[in-house]
Amino acid sequence: MSQNYTGSNSPLITTEPYKEFPAHSYVESTSDSRKLDESENNEGIQPFLNDEIAPTLSVADAIAQMLENLGVSYAFGVAGGAMASIWGALSNSSIEVLNFRHEAGAAFAATEAYFANSRPAVVFTTAGPGITNALTGLFAARGEGAKVILLSACTSAPQRGRWAIQETSTYTLPSGGMFTSGALFNYAITIESAAQLPQIFRKLALAMAQPGGFVAHLSIPTAVQTSLVENIALPQLDVSQFAMTASKEAIAKSVELLSSGPFAIWVGFGARDAADEILQLAEKTGAAVMCSPRGKGIFPEDHPQFVGVTGLGGHASVFTYMEQQPPLRTLVLGTRLGEPTSFWNSALVPKRGFVHVDIDQEVPGVAYPHVETFGVRSEIKAFVQELLQQLPDAPRSTMSLPRPEHKAIEPAPDVDYPVRPEVLMAAIQKIIVEGSDAVVMAECGNSFTWSTHLLQFAQANRYRVSTGVGAMGHAVTGVLGAALANNSKAVGIVGDGAMLMNNEISTAVKYKIPAIWIVLNDARYNMCHQGMKILGLKGADATLPPTNFAMIARGMGAEAIVVVRESDIEAALEQAIASTVPFLIDVVIDADRPAPSGGRNKSLAAQGVKSSPAKSAAKQVSFPMV
Repeated sequence: MSQNYTGSNSPLITTEPYKEFPAHSYVESTSDSRKLDESENNEGIQPFLNDEIAPTLSVADAIAQMLENLGVSYAFGVAGGAMASIWGALSNSSIEVLNFRHEAGAAFAATEAYFANSRPAVVFTTAGPGITNALTGLFAARGEGAKVILLSACTSAPQRGRWAIQETSTYTLPSGGMFTSGALFNYAITIESAAQLPQIFRKLALAMAQPGGFVAHLSIPTAVQTSLVENIALPQLDVSQFAMTASKEAIAKSVELLSSGPFAIWVGFGARDAADEILQLAEKTGAAVMCSPRGKGIFPEDHPQFVGVTGLGGHASVFTYMEQQPPLRTLVLGTRLGEPTSFWNSALVPKRGFVHVDIDQEVPGVAYPHVETFGVRSEIKAFVQELLQQLPDAPRSTMSLPRPEHKAIEPAPDVDYPVRPEVLMAAIQKIIVEGSDAVVMAECGNSFTWSTHLLQFAQANRYRVSTGVGAMGHAVTGVLGAALANNSKAVGIVGDGAMLMNNEISTAVKYKIPAIWIVLNDARYNMCHQGMKILGLKGADATLPPTNFAMIARGMGAEAIVVVRESDIEAALEQAIASTVPFLIDVVIDADRPAPSGGRNKSLAAQGVKSSPAKSAAKQVSFPMV
């Protein structure tokens, strides 16, 4: 989750009181990081000055050095004349620079690189369309909670308003939100002078040490990039990671509430660093555990206390549990409980509400504003460690918990063509999930629902989906960042629509990145097609011309194979895993098999999307993953 930083003139570590939520209480947490506003010389931060930087060092070179000191390993982007100096400085630093084919793909890759190695990643773009092309990927980075720094070029002051090539100024683009801190960027600034660099470096260093995500934008005019850094000393900041821990009062109240009756645990992506502690807590208390789609694998899905995934692509077993063995309360760990996770379904609300723990004070109570919620601001790992010490052991229940349903796959028909998606997922489970250590990413759409519903993970950080933004092309391009930063195989399970929209096969070939794409090729935007049919809305066309993706991939230099029969799936997956180069598997799937996305369609219907016999009265509807 991202922290809420209010602007470039506001402190990075806020000390303002936390907001009160209606219908529930919220207890402040304590954090070592809050001390930072009180003094520049607190324990853990010892600023001292370098010798004066030689006047031959340019602003671009100084920024590259600054990024190296922040721990940046990779920079992803598309070059251009307006930012040539920044591009050159990055290329001559220790940072590995990867030139992508589209800025959005670069931003998605940077996001996934961060989640793979927990180090901030850089996106670089030129002026004008370079910036606007990257915005969707940066929007996803913010929503996913990544630490990403955008370096962009903008038009130099003397040329603004004079119709410069790709002019980037207030004459051509809105400054609010794009070049200022706000909903898109936690921190944004235009660098007009080298004298700004020390304060910018300080802000970034402190932000990168905070828990949660942080997306920054440094816009550097072309002329400023080559200006010399004279009589300026950059600070050396020894910044340790700051713990955000709940107060003793919050812990005590949580223990009191959770000890008053049986409780369940709802695990989200924000709890991914606390997998061991959550397993201990569940086994100590006997609590049933469910997870969000992004939280798959944090709690082992083969564990007898796991009752299923909630939300999009989730399991009916969760509702069976809530109906037959309802908990008194639910402990929510690191999930917003938004529509992709809960569909705001009242059946998931326990009788006495939630104890909701998150690092973002704005999260508890938002998804279910009228439900009793005790909110705690804390890192999940630290909070659960406290609970383990203070919660009593619970007696073992003799009742078995509902488990996620997995229907047996019917025998293959006489002609095993086209491939049934559930058969493909079973093969991926066997060869990829259980037979390798590859990270698996699922694209939005039916790829998401099939993968989330049918694949099972027993480890954290092996499954990645985007539920905050759910942009097409995220997994198709993000798989490069995951493979690169993990230094191992990464697999993207993607639809044909996303593969046509934005792929980076050529980039993977250039840098020999061992990415694997498994394309569910059904010649449709099939979530849209199936969703329209279920909702009774007619007339819209969601079909695509048939595409041979294997031919396209081979034309770019990757290895590829077409799979049209179920009997050939496992061999193709084994070949992809064994390959040392980028590999694409083009799977012709049965487009008429209904994907497990009924919860999404019910949610849309509840929001007013209904069928209408009159075309003129029908609402225009899309079926995005969120």
